[in-house]
Amino acid sequence: MSDIKKYVEENRERFINELVELLKIPSISADPAYKNDVLKTADAVMKRLQEAGCDTVEICDTPGNPIVFGEKIVDKNLPTVLVYGHYDVQPPDPLDLWTSPPFNPVIKETKIHPEGAIFARGACDDKGQMYMHVKALEYMIKNDALPCNVKFMIEGEEEIGSVSLGWFLERNREKLSNDVILISDTGMIAKEVPSITTGLRGLSYVEVEVTGPNRDLHSGLYGGAVANPINVLAKMIAALHDENNHITIPGFYDKVEEASDIERSKMAEAPFSLENYKEALDIEAVYGEKGYSTNERNSIRPTLDVNGIWGGYIGEGAKTVIASKAYAKISMRLVPDQDWQEITALFKKHFENLAPKGVKVNVKPHHGGQAYVTPIDTLEYQAANDAYEESFGKAPIPQRSGGSIPIVSLFEKELKSKTILMGFGLDSDAIHSPNEHFGIWNYLKGIETIPLFYKHFTKLKKQE
Repeated sequence: MSDIKKYVEENRERFINELVELLKIPSISADPAYKNDVLKTADAVMKRLQEAGCDTVEICDTPGNPIVFGEKIVDKNLPTVLVYGHYDVQPPDPLDLWTSPPFNPVIKETKIHPEGAIFARGACDDKGQMYMHVKALEYMIKNDALPCNVKFMIEGEEEIGSVSLGWFLERNREKLSNDVILISDTGMIAKEVPSITTGLRGLSYVEVEVTGPNRDLHSGLYGGAVANPINVLAKMIAALHDENNHITIPGFYDKVEEASDIERSKMAEAPFSLENYKEALDIEAVYGEKGYSTNERNSIRPTLDVNGIWGGYIGEGAKTVIASKAYAKISMRLVPDQDWQEITALFKKHFENLAPKGVKVNVKPHHGGQAYVTPIDTLEYQAANDAYEESFGKAPIPQRSGGSIPIVSLFEKELKSKTILMGFGLDSDAIHSPNEHFGIWNYLKGIETIPLFYKHFTKLKKQE
């Protein structure tokens, strides 16, 4: 595979242009108004897999959005890599904070990406990272360098909890059989510091509704006499943390796996500048659970955050009203041994108990998933380590991610496979935020590195 760098450079503009075209389609799975665009994106992914050289590509119906499946079987006696990715994206709101339209991709230079970055919704999460695998396959097939079998499973519901994926896995275990699952939906520490994600936090996502009077009321005639749902909701949310920013839900920490002193010390070896971190976010100070560092707070510790809150009048001018209802969306990131369904039940009970008389509370669970940790002493991890070392010239650092990919634990349960997370994004890529982007260097470096994983994985499997 010595010519992979040359191939990537010769096809640089085509690789970028193809990704740009994919990013133009607003495949927002959370909004039914974009259903046709979701289906259009699935068709586009199918076409690209066919062009890359898959022998079989099909769009598989599910109770929700379709899954694109493709495969290239070299020899049934060789190992099989299953690539997972998703073609759906987050809503782009708030639109007024984008410096360019979210579905009109543009390439801009940044301090971190002087060679340019593609700004668009889905650029990094996950169309850009998913598409690296398609182009890596193209290279391996065209250059007779595919050393094993490969399958693709690209879904369209990851951003809404992969609601149909379990259904699909249960019915297609044989079709999806593999020796390792490869995912690029994570990041690395820095461009010059490669890393492999070895842990993901779980997730419990809920929506809460607080109802007071049976209609909106005049705040002058009724203010001070009836419970204001917005005021009450604000107090209830504030009560979910104590003065040390510990979560107050009874039983919340009972099953939290405490990281060892050895693991915490290894985490501390990763390059990190607190001042650069604050500068990048334009904040004066960090904030979080007492007794833990910033990198520990956002990876090995559970959290609870309000993701949205609304109610009452939010239009132009003033309207003196006490709203009948107030709402919030709340996510809890979980660590190993915390069961997301158990945590959801604990939250519901506690939140309902926080409500004063005069209001009614409804807690609506949305979706969730378990945390996941990948051992670093496995053949699969060694193959990824060797691939990064060959591509970057240095060994990658294992790191736990603060994000969640709930389906990873589902894969191990249903397919009995280990997952390797080879992400090429950066924390600064603004995924889920306005001005999401993906560095061109990172995109091309991913295409260059992925085939090396196939090479080392197949070699190690043969030696097994």
